[in-house]
Amino acid sequence: MPADRWHADQEGETLVPTHCCFCGVQCGMYLRVDRGGKVFGVEPRNHDINRMRLCPKGINAYQQVNHPDRLTAPLMRRSRDEDFREVSWDEALDFTVAEIKRIQQSYGNDAFGLLGGASLFSEKTYLVGKFARVALKSRHVDYNGRLCMVSAAGANKLAFGIDRAGNPFSDILLTDCLLIAGSNVGECFPVMTQYVWGARDRGASLIVIDPRETAIARTADIHVALKPGTDSAFFNSVLHVVVEEGLTDASYLAAHATGWEEVKAKVAEYPPARAAEICGIPAEQIVQVARTFARAPKAMAWHARGIEHHSQGVENCLSVINLCTATGHIGKPGAGYGTITGQGNGQGGREHGQKSDLLPGGRSITNEEHRRQICEIWGIEESELPPAGTSMMEMVWQMQRREIRGLIGICNNPFVSLPNYGVVKEGYDATEFHAQFDFFLSETAANAHVVFPVTTWAEDEGVMANAEARVVKHNKAQDPPPGVRTDTWVMCELARRLGAGDKFAFADSRAVFDELRIASAGTVNDYYGITYERLEETGGIAWPCPSTDHPGTPRLFEDGRTYHPDGRIHLQVVDWHPPMDPYDDEHPMSLTTGRTVAHFLSGNQTRRLGALVEQTPRPWAELHPSHGFRNGEPVRVVTRRGSEVFPALVTEAIRPDTVFIPYHWPVPTSANALTIDALDPRSKIPEYKVCACRIEHAREIDEVPAPPVAPGQVSYPETQVSRTDPLPPTAPQGRGTSERS
Repeated sequence: MPADRWHADQEGETLVPTHCCFCGVQCGMYLRVDRGGKVFGVEPRNHDINRMRLCPKGINAYQQVNHPDRLTAPLMRRSRDEDFREVSWDEALDFTVAEIKRIQQSYGNDAFGLLGGASLFSEKTYLVGKFARVALKSRHVDYNGRLCMVSAAGANKLAFGIDRAGNPFSDILLTDCLLIAGSNVGECFPVMTQYVWGARDRGASLIVIDPRETAIARTADIHVALKPGTDSAFFNSVLHVVVEEGLTDASYLAAHATGWEEVKAKVAEYPPARAAEICGIPAEQIVQVARTFARAPKAMAWHARGIEHHSQGVENCLSVINLCTATGHIGKPGAGYGTITGQGNGQGGREHGQKSDLLPGGRSITNEEHRRQICEIWGIEESELPPAGTSMMEMVWQMQRREIRGLIGICNNPFVSLPNYGVVKEGYDATEFHAQFDFFLSETAANAHVVFPVTTWAEDEGVMANAEARVVKHNKAQDPPPGVRTDTWVMCELARRLGAGDKFAFADSRAVFDELRIASAGTVNDYYGITYERLEETGGIAWPCPSTDHPGTPRLFEDGRTYHPDGRIHLQVVDWHPPMDPYDDEHPMSLTTGRTVAHFLSGNQTRRLGALVEQTPRPWAELHPSHGFRNGEPVRVVTRRGSEVFPALVTEAIRPDTVFIPYHWPVPTSANALTIDALDPRSKIPEYKVCACRIEHAREIDEVPAPPVAPGQVSYPETQVSRTDPLPPTAPQGRGTSERS
């Protein structure tokens, strides 16, 4: 739809309908554009998803578009010993291409890698995968969604043969029992709480599984504050009670599932008394959860990173699927199973080829027929298509070992977001060449050789798929600043200079999307029937959508069939094992990490926006009053990776054996300088949510650094004043939080 069709009441102002750039809810909004074509404000939009609601991040997102910290010229240096200097696009591109060729000619194509991101439009994630395999001819491509919900993806594929949530958000309004596991919905997905309150208003029970009494947990009928890293033991025990009390849906299992007898035999080993000891909770709670969930006429389970960020993240998710299936709560209005994506395109970002083991349309890169199909679309020989690569964290280990010597990063900030910062820094420092795409100078980009200044979400158009698998359209609201290019343009130009320009002759996002639709046709992740025009008209379409007259598929499994060839749910046996970082006398407590309402992921965007910095200027260590700390007192958190000092946030709303730190900040206030880089063997997701630690009294709180900026700039002072505040946030984080004095 052309811009002149969008009008506002105020003379000279245009309202551009689009969606928020942050989390997987994907709230609709209008960006306010002045007569000069610049974004200057935001208005909530009465979209199906959010119905006029925006969270603090959504309200402030527009401020990044014309922020003074924006990068507007390529930055380059030939050695990390030098300072950055602004250069022309030709110089930056030529240097990058020369380094790619030098490294690959010396060490092989796989010595150069590419890391993408799940906040990119799907068109760009498609290009990331194609660029790595066709232009770089390297098997090494992965993305930061590997740090998000790949455990859920792995479980969904094993059980259902499809990787997406089974139900739309609107089904929550119809349920009689809502179970939320490992998701701080009130802070991480604030607008999603409208669905929770809607269900509660019509009498639904609420069960929350979380070691912290979060805002959503305080309102629950049952809050299970289990010990971090014990989720599968808990869900196995819940299912044990369901079986023992005859609450399974035997007819549903017989008609629609395989593997039930094996699962039933395994959960028999998890009576409530055993699981209560493992989880550190009363056995009675396990029985209460089982009865509440299984007896409900319609029940739903949703989960997020809290059960996925584990070395048995896939198994944790499978244990929830086992419970939903055994009770027959699958594929019905108000009954089903879903996963809440963290990044805006956390769902769409893994569907079309930037994940190391997948090709567009969710095809497997190890499947000969899938490889043949994509090679035909891309116009290459199958012998030219590289094999599967490794995961994001594994690529860092390969950088340490100098197996990967060059890297391009797009839409990611591993210096803050990856675990075990010391290992990450060592890996990146070992690279001979590193280029990064970004619109702000992130901590990772500040360590690179070349930084390409690219557009924000408001300066380009494209699609994202939200947590429901609803594909929505983002619209361009303003032209980028002079000197800034789209990620699409940069990848296509690099491909041209690498000799693959004929495979990347894309003028814009629309041209990429047309190829993406063709590349996904006939797959489980079918986008073929989705067009920009249909998205503008409908406000979003859930895939699979195989034809332009197909309405989309907001709810899966309504006919009782999954996407496995036999149409059945393939239940999987799950056996709990302890976390990878063992407890001992030196490290007797659990450290867990997560988000806070004011910030997003690595904070490269939100740590520059004044209202958000003022609301939450720094991280803290949340701990129980039994440890004897006062609110704001320095507390040193020590793990086997190192130690850092935070202000204490003292609250009864956390287990006495657990410490929580939000992870949006860099060293020396980085939670991920302390976390362990152990991985789930199937999903390769890091175990962010539990590692062994201890706490100590300290003298001084570690200072929060300002975000990096380009040479000659200083951090925007209006957004940074509150960083020096030594106390934790004023907003109460839970019941019993001490008052600030």
